[in-house]
Amino acid sequence: MKITKKQITNLFFVIGVLAVVVMFFTFDVSFVELWDHIKHAGWWLVPILGVWLIIYAMNALAWKWITNSGHRDGVRVGFWYIYKHTISGFALNYATPMGGLGGEPYRIVELSKRVGLQRATSSVVLYVMTHFLAHFSFWFFSLFVYVAMGLAGLVPMTTPVIVVLCATFAACLGAFYLFSRGYQHGMVRRLITLVGKLPGLHRWSARFLDKHADDLRNIDEQIAALHQQDRRTFRWSLAMEFLARLSQSFEIMFMLLLFGIDNGGGAAGLSLTFVYSVLTVAITTLCANILGFLPLQLGVQEGGFVVSIALLGIAPAVGIFVSIICRVREIFWIFVGLVLMKTGSDGSVVSEGKVTAAEVSRGPEE
Repeated sequence: MKITKKQITNLFFVIGVLAVVVMFFTFDVSFVELWDHIKHAGWWLVPILGVWLIIYAMNALAWKWITNSGHRDGVRVGFWYIYKHTISGFALNYATPMGGLGGEPYRIVELSKRVGLQRATSSVVLYVMTHFLAHFSFWFFSLFVYVAMGLAGLVPMTTPVIVVLCATFAACLGAFYLFSRGYQHGMVRRLITLVGKLPGLHRWSARFLDKHADDLRNIDEQIAALHQQDRRTFRWSLAMEFLARLSQSFEIMFMLLLFGIDNGGGAAGLSLTFVYSVLTVAITTLCANILGFLPLQLGVQEGGFVVSIALLGIAPAVGIFVSIICRVREIFWIFVGLVLMKTGSDGSVVSEGKVTAAEVSRGPEE
């Protein structure tokens, strides 16, 4: 029996619901303590939750630009359709194992209803590559911010810290090289080959590569074509994703202000508070992505916040509060994403004809 796209979407929805239930039963604080933290946040919850409307809009714009780039076949995907599935996709990313990958199959299934499977796959893979590259760019940028703050005596520069900074610097340079290779030659076939090296998956990988050789080649050609022939879309998408990472720092800044941590107030004090927030996000997301295979990144995110807050000389209690409120924010947006999965019309299915690299290389409409 052939499995329909609707059944696949329903499966993703069930997985998301089950993950949220597991999260509730594995919370490290009681519901009484959780409610006390929520009451402490008060009306600050509005901007804390609301800033993610803007962050997700930035993510959606980057994905939309990539999806519509170079395709003049009359099938272009609107912003609100992308925005809806951006939120749902990230909800699944938060809730499922292999945190950064859980929502990508869902996005491919939903987008393929509008643009066909090949174009959906290439655009989602390319967006994920750009999203991850923005993460590394943000961490690379934060390294220099931390060093500047360290030279000013505002953050510690101990030997262990310097070792971690050097290791992160080297890892970012290595990632930039791998991404450059991936953008030039595509990455899908290499990823499936890499998966085939895992125990028990070698035969599946070989069969999949043999059966879908032409399709995978076309997808990799589309990925390479965007980077090589449509540099403007690539740059704008990467810049938008980087701004999204930077905007995430406002969430932390709002919580620091809630505790009266404004470094003296005024433009200078608020700017310094924002810089501390940038470093907090950088340290925490780095820890979370290193151990991103954990569902909901249980314990990793909390530990990352406590470590980063303490490293910046702020009371550990603030780190605990920040981690709990961020977890509340994730639950809220997971719930919104799951609701969006079950609402609205996805439109008709289009033909899954091949989309060649030549179509992509024509560039976006002016």
